[in-house]
Amino acid sequence: MLVLVCYDVNTETKAGRRRLRRVAKVCESTGQRVQKSVFECQLDLVRFEMLERELLAEIDPQQDCLRLYRIPETRGFEVLEHGVFKAVDFDGPLVI
Repeated sequence: MLVLVCYDVNTETKAGRRRLRRVAKVCESTGQRVQKSVFECQLDLVRFEMLERELLAEIDPQQDCLRLYRIPETRGFEVLEHGVFKAVDFDGPLVI
């Protein structure tokens, strides 16, 4: 399934800036960054649950916001891209 991960971490404190770096690192190890705080991840259900647990362990729910959008069926789903960023085709060849 395609998962969109969006987050907003309060960076007013040093601890908040550390949380932001840790959340970004978890997301970078799982998917591709499409905007500063938005990642696309191609995951199965088990990996999705692991990602959710990892991210929940990093954020402060009193100060931060984490949103996970699960898109289970991507057939017929299309993403329109504008600008310089070009996403990785998860279904395409791994080596170009």
